[in-house]
Amino acid sequence: MADLQKTVDELAARLGRPLLLEDRVQRVVVYSEQNGTMDDVRRDSILRRHTVPEIRQWLRASGIHRATSPLRTPGAPHLGLLPRVCVPVRYADSLLGFLWFIDADPPMSREQVDEAVAVTPPIALALFHESLATGLASHRELEAVTGLLLGERDAARQLIEAGSFPQAQPVTVAVARPYEDEPDDTLRLALEQGLLALRRRLSGHHALHLVRYDHAVLLTAGPPVPAEEMHAAMPMPVVVGLGRTRPALEEAADSYREARHAAEVAARVPALGRTAEWARLGVYRMLTQLSDQELHPGLEELLADVQHLPLLETLETYLDLAGSAVATSRALRLHRTSLYYRLQRVEELARTDLKDGGERLSLHLSLKLARLSGRYSPRDLHNSA
Repeated sequence: MADLQKTVDELAARLGRPLLLEDRVQRVVVYSEQNGTMDDVRRDSILRRHTVPEIRQWLRASGIHRATSPLRTPGAPHLGLLPRVCVPVRYADSLLGFLWFIDADPPMSREQVDEAVAVTPPIALALFHESLATGLASHRELEAVTGLLLGERDAARQLIEAGSFPQAQPVTVAVARPYEDEPDDTLRLALEQGLLALRRRLSGHHALHLVRYDHAVLLTAGPPVPAEEMHAAMPMPVVVGLGRTRPALEEAADSYREARHAAEVAARVPALGRTAEWARLGVYRMLTQLSDQELHPGLEELLADVQHLPLLETLETYLDLAGSAVATSRALRLHRTSLYYRLQRVEELARTDLKDGGERLSLHLSLKLARLSGRYSPRDLHNSA
């Protein structure tokens, strides 16, 4: 509600005229300071928090419920109603509300109407989110979900008592992380749109959601929703991380931590695909806790020079395939002689011995840590080719 009030106040200030926001059944949601022309209908609507039946019938006859773009409604002096501009607020095909402007002293310009239309997407999202919240108001639901992911046990009780999540049901958390490195307001709005659309389709899963500064969070009752559903709902390419299912909502923070780590790993390790499950991350489950550890000193030197990146690709493939020269040659489409030459160069430059199991383990873990830290990735390798 605070965000809606801020949006309405800022738009009224820019346009230099008051406005009022109603929901789809014409109950007053918020309104700006009434410092311009006002008629009896506007005054009564603010006082009663809704529009009286006679006025609703008149405006409905003007076509406001069918409108998909702004329209001007005629005045009705016998009802105390001045002409208005109505900007319908829609999400997808659903009518959620109306922005109302008194169209007098002077009438609204085309540019002013266009500016009003431009602010309807975030208003529509807020109204749609409000309609999804079952027993809690929208902003209170977001506060409770935020607290839940921070490990606050009371937040789980609040959501269950409000009917937002079923009691004695397991919970699974999924995290969607965009490929874009720099989050912005447009990106967050797109993530919110995707999650709200997904929640509407997943009503039987009692879904909850939250959008953070660089990722989106979806909580569902029971086993995880197929990741393809989340990919399809997002309006931009994302990687999805899935945490393990927990037996109770109070433990959602643990599933969230795993899902977020899984998404981070998937973003750094394209070989895992667009979806990564925490339970199937293998050694990366451990390495996400060790990202600040020092790397093998020889590997540090190889990473310092971009010309050595093909050697690193060869080394990682060789270690991933348990030191099999045959499998490595096939995977890299590399002649055996060329493979042996590259491995020899690695030993020389890194001052290591690949016949030493301890050295192989140290190099292998260091390569994976370098991936997680972003110091080494397939994109670097491809760019250097």
